[in-house]
Amino acid sequence: MSEQQQGFKRINFFKGFLTTEKDWNDAERYHIDKRRLHNRMLHSAGIVYGYAGDLRVSARARGDLSVEVQPGYAIDGMGNDLMIFDAAIRNINLEEFRLPQTIYIVLRYYEELTDFIAYKENLEYKGHRRVLESCRVELSQTEPDIMREVELARVYLEKGVQRVRDARDPADPKANEIDMRYTPKGGLSGSSLPPHLRLRMEMLLWQVRRGALEYSRRGVIAAHDVVQACNTALMLLYANLLDLRNIFDIFRLVIDTEGELALDVDVHHPTIAQKKEFSEYRRQVEILRGLLSEGKNNMDSYMNLLAYQAKCAEIALSAVAGEKVVIAAPEEKKEAPKAIDIKDWEGVKSMPQPKPSMDLEGTTWLLVDEIEILNKESEDKHIFTIKEAKDSYRSRQKLKYPDGTTVEDTGRAHVDGYSEFKLLNITPGRPVVVLRRMDYVYGDYELEMSVNGKKVSVVSCVGTDRVHRWRNWPVMIPAEYVTDGTMLVRQQSITAGRDINMFHIWVYQPK
Repeated sequence: MSEQQQGFKRINFFKGFLTTEKDWNDAERYHIDKRRLHNRMLHSAGIVYGYAGDLRVSARARGDLSVEVQPGYAIDGMGNDLMIFDAAIRNINLEEFRLPQTIYIVLRYYEELTDFIAYKENLEYKGHRRVLESCRVELSQTEPDIMREVELARVYLEKGVQRVRDARDPADPKANEIDMRYTPKGGLSGSSLPPHLRLRMEMLLWQVRRGALEYSRRGVIAAHDVVQACNTALMLLYANLLDLRNIFDIFRLVIDTEGELALDVDVHHPTIAQKKEFSEYRRQVEILRGLLSEGKNNMDSYMNLLAYQAKCAEIALSAVAGEKVVIAAPEEKKEAPKAIDIKDWEGVKSMPQPKPSMDLEGTTWLLVDEIEILNKESEDKHIFTIKEAKDSYRSRQKLKYPDGTTVEDTGRAHVDGYSEFKLLNITPGRPVVVLRRMDYVYGDYELEMSVNGKKVSVVSCVGTDRVHRWRNWPVMIPAEYVTDGTMLVRQQSITAGRDINMFHIWVYQPK
C-alpha cells in the first residue's frame, strides 16, 4: 500500500502557496485513508449495533416476496462507513433466480459525484462539487465477501415460494424464512456499558454462580454447567468485552444451563423439586427464555434481564435453604448390577427397525406394545388423540436414518397442546420405555410426560439433522409409576410453537 511505502502526506499551507484541485483532493484523500485505516485496524467489520434499527431485516406485513431493512450503521472490510438513514424495501424478483437457492441480502458501499456546476463565463471550469458517500441494499446469489459487502440476512427460497416470513425460531430458520445467524458484528473494540451497569452485571453473575455451587454441593450435576457459564461470562466482563451487542447471546447460554439444572432436579432430586420455591424457579427461567426470544437488544430489555435474573437467582438459593449437604463416607467398591438408564438407549435412536427383543447394557428389553400412527384400528385400540393444539396435521415422509437406510412412514404432528394414548400389555412394577419415531429436522424442544395424570419427567429432544432425519426418541417411565396392566400416557408440549411429530410408537419393558 502507498501509505506503508511512503507514509501519509498531509497538505501543508504556506504564504504564496498556489493550490490546485489536486492539492485539495489530496487533502481530502489523506483524511479518508486515515479514517479507513482506523476502521480496519481498530474496529471489526460488520454491523455496529446500537444505532437506529441495527439494519435488521424483516418480512413485510403484506405477505409477499419483499423485505424491509431498518436504518443502521456498518463497516466493511475496506474500512468504509455504510449508513442507512431511512428504511429500505427490496423486492425479490423470482425471474432473476433459479430456485431452490439461497439469496443473500447485502449492503455495499458506493460513491457518487453530485452538485455539478459549469461556469458559463468559461466552460472549461466545470465539475462536481461534492462526492456523496452512500450504500445500497442489494440481493446477491454468491456468498458475501466482507471486503466489499456486509451481509444483513439470507433466505433459502424453495420452488413455488409465495412469501418470505420472519423466522419463527431465529436460532433455526426454515426454508423461506429470514436467516440472520450469519450477519457479522462489528464496531466497538471495548465495552460501552456505563460503569454502574457493568458492576451490577458482575454482582449478578457472582450471585448466579454462588447459587449454582450450592446445587452442585447437593449432587446436582447440571449445576456445574451453570458455574462454568458464569465463569466464562465473568472472564468476558473483566476483559471489557460485554455490552448490549452481545450480552443477550451470552446470557442465553447461562439461562439454557439454568433450564438444564431445573430438569436435572426434576428427574434426580425430588425432595428439592417438590418445593414451592423450586416451582417458582422453573417459572422464572421460562420468563427469562421468553424475554430473550423477543430479540430486543436494547437498554430496557437489559434492565429487565438484570431484574428477572436477580430474582431467579434469589429463588434458586431459597429452594435449597436448609437442605443438608451430605458428604458420603468412602466405601469399599463392590460389584453391583448396572442400574437401568435411559442412556442405554442411545444406540437405538438411529436403529432403522427396533427389534422385538434387545439386549442393552446387560438388560434384555421386550417389545410389549406398539402403535401404528394413522392406522385407524391401532389408534382406536390405544385411544390415540391430539388435543388443545394450535395446529395439527398428517404427513407421509420418506427419510433416512444415520446409517443411510431409507424408511417411508406416515405420522401426525401438532403445534402446542398434547397427544394422549393408552399403553396395553404392561407388567406392573417394571419400568417402561416409550420409543417414538420422529422427524429430527424439527428438534430442540421439550415434552412433559405424564402417566395417569401424574407428571413423570421432562424429555429434551436436543439437536436437529437436516440430512438423516429419522430418529427413535426414547423416554423412560420409572417402575413406581407402572401400577397396572394399562397406563394412560400424555405428551405435553412445553416449548411454544414447535412441531411435535410421531410416526410410530414402540413400548418396551425389561425381561
